[in-house]
Amino acid sequence: MRIAVTYENGEVFQHFGHTEEFKIYEVENGQVTSSQVISSNGSGHGALASLLGDRKIDVLICGGIGGGAQTALAEQGIELCSGATGNADQAVDAYLRGELISSGVNCDHHHDEDHSCGDHDCGEGDCHSGGCHGCHPQFTMTGKNVGKKCRVHYRGTFNDGTQFDSSYDRNEPLEFTCGTGMMIRGFDAAVANMEVGETVQVHLMPSEAYGEIDPNAVFAVEIAAVPGSEELSVGEEVYLQNIYGQPFSVKVVAKDEKTITFDANNEMAGKELNFTIELVEVAEA
Repeated sequence: MRIAVTYENGEVFQHFGHTEEFKIYEVENGQVTSSQVISSNGSGHGALASLLGDRKIDVLICGGIGGGAQTALAEQGIELCSGATGNADQAVDAYLRGELISSGVNCDHHHDEDHSCGDHDCGEGDCHSGGCHGCHPQFTMTGKNVGKKCRVHYRGTFNDGTQFDSSYDRNEPLEFTCGTGMMIRGFDAAVANMEVGETVQVHLMPSEAYGEIDPNAVFAVEIAAVPGSEELSVGEEVYLQNIYGQPFSVKVVAKDEKTITFDANNEMAGKELNFTIELVEVAEA
């Protein structure tokens, strides 16, 4: 059996189509017997799938991946396990133990495909702490609270002290299942080993929160190609829909007579975040 992992500096690289390296693992009787790092040669999605097929890869472990790439892998007979983050070797070990769950197609920024506009109405007070944000995938972790329903109070601030979110202000704890990717990585990891009644302070770098700003997530399209975009103004937030029917949130950042430019980066991308987290309750999921 051969397993390939999108690879960068020992970690699972998060964008399949842009990976520059794969780490290939030879597995016998459920154990890794050898591994090597290979170059992707700058190939695109389809060529990457062919490259893995030529090397007789049985399973691909990766972070974010789109529908087209998933189809190309399926055509090569390669099993996909997406949504992994962290150490590549540990991800493979988790897969072999049956603990790595694929999140399927989890990258919806197909900027060159057909789009349609929809209203953006988040309406959720805990939006900034939630985990469903395009290419920010699920991940595996360990801790006594992993897999359990946790209720927490929290307050989130930027480095200058400005508060951007607080469950205390809503007088309602946030509930989520720890370690399943419902929360941003650093928040989830902080709760994984907390005791009920304990309060912690955490400082999260972008890699532990909403990631760095991706310049490729800023794209321009012709207004005529996006029904409803003629009514949009700079600064508005809307949902677009890709050819697979998956919605993703964007912000209008520029517009002229013929084109409109959208930014699909999360509004919190590139920012360091601070959280005060109080674990209120833990229960079996």
